[in-house]
Amino acid sequence: MIVSTHLDRYIKIGEAAKILGISVQTLRRWEKTEEFLPDRVSEGGTRYYSLDRLLGSKKSESELTLAYARVSSQDQKKDLQTQAELLALYCTKQGWTFEVIQDLGSGMNYRKKGLQKLLDLIMKRQIKRLVLTHKDRLLRFGAELIFTPSFEKELVQDVLEIITVFSARMYGARSKKNRKLVETVQELL
Repeated sequence: MIVSTHLDRYIKIGEAAKILGISVQTLRRWEKTEEFLPDRVSEGGTRYYSLDRLLGSKKSESELTLAYARVSSQDQKKDLQTQAELLALYCTKQGWTFEVIQDLGSGMNYRKKGLQKLLDLIMKRQIKRLVLTHKDRLLRFGAELIFTPSFEKELVQDVLEIITVFSARMYGARSKKNRKLVETVQELL
C-alpha cells in the first residue's frame, strides 16, 4: 500500500474558508474572478486547497502576519467583512501565515479588544508584519504607536484627519461636498 503524505496537505473548500476566516461563497467568487484558485478540483467538482499555501510555508509565530480590519458602527458590518476578505486574499496571495483581527468601534477608542490583542502581539514581538486596508483603520489618531512618521508628515496627516472627521459629520461621509473639501485640503498641503 502506498500512502502519499502530499495528498494529506489538501483540504476541502469549507475547511479552507474557515482557516481564512471567510465564507465558502467568497472563495467561489474568488475562483470565478481568478483572484484565488483552488489547487485541485476533482472530477466531481470538489475543490481542494493546499494547507501549506493557506497557512504559509513557515509556521513560526515570529513569521505571523496580522491583518487588521475595523469599522466604526454596526451599520458598517458588511464593510468589515469586505475588509477582512480583502486582507485575507492579499495575505494568502503573498503566502504569509496570517491572522485577521476584526474590530467594531471608534477609531478614537484605544480599548477595542482586537486592537489590544494586536498591540500585545507587537509588544511581545510575535508578529512579522501588519497589514491594513487604510492607516485610519488602525486608529484615527495615535498611529505613531505603531508607525514612526516624520513630525511634519504626522502633523499634516493629523490636520487632514481632523478635517475629514468633522466634514464627514457636517456633510455626510460619502457626500460629494465632503469629498471635494478633502480633495481641496489635500491639494493645499
